[in-house]
Amino acid sequence: MSKLTKEMPAVALRGMVILPSMTVHFDISREKSIKAVEQAMQENQQLFVVAQRSPETPEPEKKDLYSVGTVVNIRQLLRLPQNIFRVLAEGTERAELVDLDEEQGYLRAEVETFEERAEDEPGEAQREAMLRNLKELYQEYAQVNGRMRKELTTQIIREEKLSKLVTDIAVNLPLYYEEKQKILEAADLAERYELLCVILCCETEIMRARVELQQKVRERVDKNQRDYMLREQLKVIREELGDESVFTDAEQFQEAAAKLKAPRYVKEKLDKEIGHLKNMAGNTSESAVVRSYIETLLELPWDKMSKDNKNLKDARKVLETDHYGLEKVKERVLEFLAVRMLTKKGESPILCLVGPPGTGKTSVAKSIARAMNKKYVRISLGGVRDEAEIRGHRRTYVGAMPGRIANGMRAAGVKNPLMLLDEIDKTSSDYKGDTASALLEVLDAEQNVKFRDNYVEIPMDLSEVLFIATANDTRTIPRPLLDRMELIEISSYTENEKFHIAKEHLLEKQIKKNGLEKYDVTVTNGALKKIISSYTREAGVRSLERKIGEICRKSAREILENGKKSVKISEGNLDKYLGAERYNDSLRQREDEVGIVCGLAWTSVGGDTLEIEVNAMRGKGRLQLTGQLGDVMKESAEAGISYIRSVGKEYDIPEDFFQKHDIHIHIPEGAVPKDGPSAGITMATAILSAVTGHKVRADVAMTGEITLRGRVLPVGGLKEKLLAARNAGMNTVLLPRKNKVDVEEISKEIKKGLELVYVETMKDVLPVALIK
Repeated sequence: MSKLTKEMPAVALRGMVILPSMTVHFDISREKSIKAVEQAMQENQQLFVVAQRSPETPEPEKKDLYSVGTVVNIRQLLRLPQNIFRVLAEGTERAELVDLDEEQGYLRAEVETFEERAEDEPGEAQREAMLRNLKELYQEYAQVNGRMRKELTTQIIREEKLSKLVTDIAVNLPLYYEEKQKILEAADLAERYELLCVILCCETEIMRARVELQQKVRERVDKNQRDYMLREQLKVIREELGDESVFTDAEQFQEAAAKLKAPRYVKEKLDKEIGHLKNMAGNTSESAVVRSYIETLLELPWDKMSKDNKNLKDARKVLETDHYGLEKVKERVLEFLAVRMLTKKGESPILCLVGPPGTGKTSVAKSIARAMNKKYVRISLGGVRDEAEIRGHRRTYVGAMPGRIANGMRAAGVKNPLMLLDEIDKTSSDYKGDTASALLEVLDAEQNVKFRDNYVEIPMDLSEVLFIATANDTRTIPRPLLDRMELIEISSYTENEKFHIAKEHLLEKQIKKNGLEKYDVTVTNGALKKIISSYTREAGVRSLERKIGEICRKSAREILENGKKSVKISEGNLDKYLGAERYNDSLRQREDEVGIVCGLAWTSVGGDTLEIEVNAMRGKGRLQLTGQLGDVMKESAEAGISYIRSVGKEYDIPEDFFQKHDIHIHIPEGAVPKDGPSAGITMATAILSAVTGHKVRADVAMTGEITLRGRVLPVGGLKEKLLAARNAGMNTVLLPRKNKVDVEEISKEIKKGLELVYVETMKDVLPVALIK
């Protein structure tokens, strides 16, 4: 291949490459380019055109141009408006740019042209293989492209000269100027052939992908149009049949589902069910089931949350206003609020308020919801024995509906309410399932993130719910369920606490409830205290509220019948409204007796005194227990007798006494079942008194369990037991020494007036309790 040097005018093209044998129009507007064309027309009409590397360069220099361009013959020159010239040129040969000069006001280039020689052509076999391969690639490209003229394609395919075929295909391919520049720079025929094959393969694949994408888009559009037409037709058919309600409902459900804030799997489930509804007749029972299910999914708060209160001072103020005392509960709620403020989220705890009836557990939960600005939902679990009440029914059953948890979330309308599980200790189980076990998933922080209701069928997130449970007695709650809750004890109220609650809350509430004004009824402090001490005996304040309500009702009647402007209740006229006193401490005083000991017991409704009576009679050594004693108390009685027999010599008890005498242990109120590990030392003291004849002090009460060796074990429920001892008029209370730490946490108000004696063994008990 030889090179010839020429000098001629030059034009820099923007975004365009002209190949040899290519006839093309191009427009020029730069002053230098116009002068170069005019100069070429004056000379031999030959012009050197070369592409700019970047079309944005306004005044290109040699470094801004490609090194290889094309020598063209100008066939036509037209002047257009706005000083634009249109040039019709035909490429003749490729040339390499050697030098570029601008001194004459236009670009003048020194170029070296290439001449292809016959020896550059490949051998016959190789030439034939290259021809066939290139034709196949071009035919495949033309077929995929679909825009190539058949006449042009046929003409190109008929070419038998390889160099001409390569040139024709390169000229007629719609390529970017960078690709054409690569072909132009490939001076060798074999190199141009390989480059063209690669370009054809790539363009074919690109076109195939493009066609596939266009086909998919077209199919989707066609399907949407077809679905629209079919829906309109179906709508007309349903209107003709009088069955348009299903379609209308489905459209409304679709609009609601589009607006619903919920995870993707919820919306997918909704779309599927709405699709089923559209294909059903409107009056079928199955459509009613599907419609009800869709409504349930739309009403559940999947991603809707309320804004919690983040002001600790406001929360404290609400709790202090609503409730007197209950310091532990208030502190725990404020701690939770503080953690939530610092962590922005924090795991919601499962609190369980444990205490006797009437101590305000439910009202505390309401106050917590108000203090935290949460939605409040109450779910009563008392007597619930069907597992489906918690988990919901499966939709295959007639009358299926969601469980109480899902319904509670739907009623709240947000995913972070306060949910009160009331009376959780009163759930039961039968052949329909274990309710407590169903609650395990609800109350487990690790599992309730994806709680699955049988009716809803898709996971619900309960991790944001603040669960608060209430219970009277934790002994009836299964251990796995109890382990998932944080216990907060709301113990019995003292007389002072009851007085403040009555004065600050109950009196105002009952006055308003009975249609009175604040100035219509006046109850003195002395009257309130007398109601508490002489008319009620309870751990909570329900009876106290009923008594105050009774006073308000009778006052309302007096105001209406007698025309009184106001009624004043004092200690002196209290019996006029409530009758005679029901409880009198003087009636509880009794004389010191043999075989009768006052024990202290904890019950689910508060503390109580427990009189244990023992008689020793001639007989055959039998032990008789009456008074509906449980297994634990029976074992305590047997342990007490075994201990006394082991220390009989110390108290001058004959060795054959227990072989010749029967022991009868009785606890009055036989209709009431009694059980628990706290009457051991009481029974042992009563038995020893009956056997030895020593009297027991009437003003002494005691609690504690006993071992065979006479050790006294600790017990629980001390606050309630001490309150019961005070109400019974006791002066001295015997307590296990190991409970001393627990007693120190009890307020001084409860312990006031009581002599507390801590005992470690029965040898510490007997000198205090018995009178020798």
